[in-house]
Amino acid sequence: MEKLQEQIIEVQLVEHEAAFTMEDANRAIEGIPGVRTKTLFLMNKKKTKFYLLIMDEDKRLDMSAFKDLVDDRQLKMASEEMLYEKLGLQPGVVSPFGLLNNKDKDVEVFVDKDIAEEERMSFHPNTNEKTIFIKSPDLYSFLEKIDHPAKIVLL
Repeated sequence: MEKLQEQIIEVQLVEHEAAFTMEDANRAIEGIPGVRTKTLFLMNKKKTKFYLLIMDEDKRLDMSAFKDLVDDRQLKMASEEMLYEKLGLQPGVVSPFGLLNNKDKDVEVFVDKDIAEEERMSFHPNTNEKTIFIKSPDLYSFLEKIDHPAKIVLL
């Protein structure tokens, strides 16, 4: 929240009980406008390339197409240990706000074209007891200012 305030980015913060599933999260924020997102953290087999993908919660990632997009044949979901090492996060709270902890600036960010122009997106702010609603242009500005510019692609 401090970094968002520094950048004069207004968000809507909703506090709620811990949400361990997408269903829990949706119940907690029911009726509030904004696309419900999921954020995936992937890495290559050699653990030298890292990717943060933001997409609609209901969409399935076409892993084959994404591998072609980043020109890497061996991608997988990052381990719990790598998630903590690179983003300082635990499973279940992955969001673009974890990039604040990415000291190496080695995580590439991709936003699915299907949601890129939505007015607002929702994310857990590194905890599953809150949800932040942020305007999409503000999210992109935030990512740019923390040296993680988003690439808009079809995921």
